[in-house]
Amino acid sequence: MDQTYHHLLQEQIKLLQGIEHRLPIIVVVHKLEDKSIAYMSDYGLKTLKTTLPELINLGAAYQEKYFNKDEIADYSSLLPDLLNSTEEDKILTYFQQARSSADEDWTWYLSSSKIFLRDANSNATHIITCAAPIGPKHQITSKMNRLLDENSFLRKNQAVFASLTKREKEILKFTALGETSAEIANRLHIAEQTAITHRRNIRAKLNAQSNYDFTRFAQAFNLI
Repeated sequence: MDQTYHHLLQEQIKLLQGIEHRLPIIVVVHKLEDKSIAYMSDYGLKTLKTTLPELINLGAAYQEKYFNKDEIADYSSLLPDLLNSTEEDKILTYFQQARSSADEDWTWYLSSSKIFLRDANSNATHIITCAAPIGPKHQITSKMNRLLDENSFLRKNQAVFASLTKREKEILKFTALGETSAEIANRLHIAEQTAITHRRNIRAKLNAQSNYDFTRFAQAFNLI
């Protein structure tokens, strides 16, 4: 990094430092080259119970230390849309979970990122993120926790669901809706014993212990 560019970066960070104490959000500047931290406001440092030098020394590893790895993957998949956009004011908004240590519960954050600085060739070098914590009693927190649980369930059971045949997926759907084997057989124009056999095979593949397990699979994979 040349001296002129380094000076520009420090000047921009200095401006942030002048107002950060008045903002009800955590402000973070990331270096895109190695995904390391270039700056974090005091609010963020106190929340993570760390210091800026410690974060900088962690490099990209700070993400795995403080953030839910599933959200890191989702964020990384969205980032190219921001970097490849020709809109200078394009903003990427997303939810993420963070905590200061493994002994604490996750806290949800609503975060927004945009390009913070470009080099002489107009290539983005840093992005700025503003993160607002969502209180545990906020209704969106419980909804996001359910969504996270469902996403985890999807990832864990994709291969299992894919092992079902098209007919088995049909029967899984109607079983989850509460239909009996006789009703499913009548609907699909098959013998009742065939429907019973399919249900037994589905139960074995899903390792389902109750009808609740049928319903959870059907909901998670958008059958109902």
